[in-house]
Amino acid sequence: MFIELSATSNFTFLTGASHPEEYMARAALLGMEALAIADDNSVAGIVRAHTMGKTIARSVRERRDFDVRVGLIGPPTPDHISPPPSAAITTTPRLIPAARLVFTDAPPITVLPQDRHGWRSLCRIISRGRLRAAKGHCDLRLSDLEEFADGLHLLLWPQTLRVQGGAISWMQTAGRLMRRFGGNIHVLMVPQYDGNDHARFDSIATQAQALGLPTLASGAPRMHHGMRRKLADVLSAVRLKTRVDALGRNALTNGEGRLRSTDDMLRIFAGHEGAVERTAALAKSLTFSLDELRYEYPSEITDNETPTQRLERLAYEGLKWRYPAGAPEKAQRLLRHELTLIGKLNYEPYFLTVRDIVHFARSRDILCQGRGSAANSVVCYCLGVTSVSPEMGTMVFERFVSEARDEPPDIDVDFEHERREEVIQHIYETYGRHRAGLCATVVHYRGKRAIREVGRAMGLSEDTISALSSQLWGFFSTKGLEATRMAEIGLDFNDKRLRQTIELVYEINGFPRHLSQHVGGFIITDGRLDELVPIENATMEDRTVICWDKDDIDSLGILKIDVLSLGMLTCIRKAFDLLRMHHQRDYTLATLPPEDPRVYDMLCAADSVGVFQVESRAQMNFLPRMRPRNFYDLVIEVAIIRPGPIQGDMVHPYIRRRNGEEEVSFPSDELGAVLGKTLGVPLFQEQAMQIAIVGAGFTPEQADRLRRSLATFKKHGSVSKFRALFLRGMREKGYDDDFATRCFSQIEGFGAYGFPESHAASFALLVYASSWIKCHHPGIFACALLNSQPMGFYAPAQIVRDAREHEVSVRPICINASFWDNVMEPDGQGGLALRLGFRQIKGLTEEDATWITAARGNGYQSVRDVWRRAGLGSKVLVRLAEADAFGGVDINRRTALWEAKALAPGLALPLFARDIDGEVVDEPAALLPEMTLGEEVVEDYVSTRLTLRTHPVALLRHVLTPVPY
Repeated sequence: MFIELSATSNFTFLTGASHPEEYMARAALLGMEALAIADDNSVAGIVRAHTMGKTIARSVRERRDFDVRVGLIGPPTPDHISPPPSAAITTTPRLIPAARLVFTDAPPITVLPQDRHGWRSLCRIISRGRLRAAKGHCDLRLSDLEEFADGLHLLLWPQTLRVQGGAISWMQTAGRLMRRFGGNIHVLMVPQYDGNDHARFDSIATQAQALGLPTLASGAPRMHHGMRRKLADVLSAVRLKTRVDALGRNALTNGEGRLRSTDDMLRIFAGHEGAVERTAALAKSLTFSLDELRYEYPSEITDNETPTQRLERLAYEGLKWRYPAGAPEKAQRLLRHELTLIGKLNYEPYFLTVRDIVHFARSRDILCQGRGSAANSVVCYCLGVTSVSPEMGTMVFERFVSEARDEPPDIDVDFEHERREEVIQHIYETYGRHRAGLCATVVHYRGKRAIREVGRAMGLSEDTISALSSQLWGFFSTKGLEATRMAEIGLDFNDKRLRQTIELVYEINGFPRHLSQHVGGFIITDGRLDELVPIENATMEDRTVICWDKDDIDSLGILKIDVLSLGMLTCIRKAFDLLRMHHQRDYTLATLPPEDPRVYDMLCAADSVGVFQVESRAQMNFLPRMRPRNFYDLVIEVAIIRPGPIQGDMVHPYIRRRNGEEEVSFPSDELGAVLGKTLGVPLFQEQAMQIAIVGAGFTPEQADRLRRSLATFKKHGSVSKFRALFLRGMREKGYDDDFATRCFSQIEGFGAYGFPESHAASFALLVYASSWIKCHHPGIFACALLNSQPMGFYAPAQIVRDAREHEVSVRPICINASFWDNVMEPDGQGGLALRLGFRQIKGLTEEDATWITAARGNGYQSVRDVWRRAGLGSKVLVRLAEADAFGGVDINRRTALWEAKALAPGLALPLFARDIDGEVVDEPAALLPEMTLGEEVVEDYVSTRLTLRTHPVALLRHVLTPVPY
């Protein structure tokens, strides 16, 4: 029996030509009992292979076909790699985690961890090399391998490394390592398929025997199937930044470098059969599995309290804080239930970790809000993680923490986008960089990038590539109609090179391109993080990341906390600060006056410019039709205007039923209980799961897999694989086929931005908060919005115009009255006016504004005054003049600009401003023409992107054709 111990996947970026999942599927078909994925200086792809191995095993147990495309992006893979039926599988392969280490001072070595200790060593080695280099690179030295040698088995590549001043032979490296690793070393024999393999194998075997080392056979495949050869060459061309035609010796000579069966390997290694047979023996000794990485949570134990005691104490303290007049019986009952379930599953440390992070943010006055499933939890409400009262929602805690699912909960916490970095650095400081790191995001070939890079590698002209890119959306949705699509843009689909290019674009779509940093998914461990997974530097300063993305983390059941940013939280916090400053009212998200009719009246009138989530044109069009009158209406409002419900044709049926234009009916009492709160129309992801369980007879495990496919639409797009199972289940339950098909089409819609109900509830709270502030304090809301830019749907000009329409007095930028931020100031009539700040001036920095305000004193009188006292350069003064900032001291824009441009380094300072006779040297005043209103408006937009003078269209109204009424 042969076991491949050094396969290269496409996570050796732009080199390997097959997904890890495809290797596992192919190994299953070949009857291979185990397989080692060994990418260069990386273990980024092995979780996907491990997950695929479990999927194959489950499919065989359930006697049904497995899908190799689970976990991939984009369209289905080509027909020649379609997965085999489970009946054709004789064995289910086990993943052997591994990596091929590429050193700067030694030939490559494939490293195989024998146990958990070996995995720790491998992660430490890769981390050492990655942290020593810039992102995406690795600087490994042989001494790193010698330092972390416990539990590792080495496969030496018999190569010579050329270095400056000579060469390093693999035999020198072997002699050095034998003293440290003893008998845990094999010499790898890899065929080159050039006609000289037998002589090469004989030579390597003789040299290995002289060292006393056994040999081991490997195909060292770069692809799971030989038909990926062309794609492998395209990847090489992209990596080397050349065309396929110019690859030369860098191109594969044939398609032999594929995953091979035992019979193939015995034929290739005739005379060295022992090298083939030893692979199985070695594989059996490698017992480590990624399943062993599961329970690596921070213990969160204090000196005098266990995690259970501390969580219970904090939860009940929070219950008193949330309900000063006494908690209702329902809340107390739910809290007891949740604490019992959390304790049963030993998740107390997770909740404590999240609570401590949120507590830090609140101690620094950083507004934050837990969302997602956390909105279902009374515990999270009492700990201050979320401000959504459990009475607001209708979901159960088991959607968040489930004994049946046996996986850790997932809490997303949004922080102010301007201050999230403080929270991130706090996590690093609290847990140490050896215990905390951000997840990766795998950047895949999709759409235009796939077309562009494959097209260039194939030698297409830029015009042709642009033409193909222009057909992007039709390109991946009309497979089989390429000839028609090409003819429409003037391309000849019969051209061989063009056809090959299109086929390769389909093939590469979904391939990983490189690793990037996740937006905020933190991994925090009890022990060293770099013994769980390798760590590397991020592009951003003071950031370190791991090589697995959030789906990999979910697959392994490892703790993840999403530390995300949200611009609206910055806006709301700044609005709360302004309310405290000017009105002496201290609000939080949880203490805003609830269910204010005026707020709902405003929303019904679609007066929602700047309001979170309901500011788009689609939402503004829907608000008067929906006419929200309570909080749960906002929950539905947030969830329904999404691509998923829209594509699933849920919007119009819901509105017709809400307005009484259509009867609310349910096909059965069971589904009525699921869909009653949304009038028979499925709007939330949880409802899709419940329909699958109640209506189609899905098991909880199958429903959870459906949930995962819904939640990861961008990367998986695998909802459709449940179609046959769903329709069969609905038919068996007595539902007609038309209804079942319509239900599944609606569920498929969730594959494109469908919302969980709990997520919508968290966002609905921010909708209400931002609406309340806008309704009662439009000036403060506009001021906070402007100070939180860039964010949201609208530009500053639209925000200012909307504020003025709400009777807010907006005052221009003034050299003597403005600060960096926009501020509220008395308007002289008992109200507040919005004073625009220097931040609205393009090209002006906060440091410049600080100098202006610090040196202002009793006020500036001239442009030269600002220059002398604030010490600003003439370029800054020109920007101030262009923004008409000197209008408050009766210096018009053109005059101020004239004076600012006259100032330059080396001009006379005040002491020498007079000549020897004591007479003032003064240039005659320039007679500058006065600017027209149109010129002023244009310059306003050029310098500050807004104007307070008049709308630009008003200047053209006299030449516009009147519209008859």
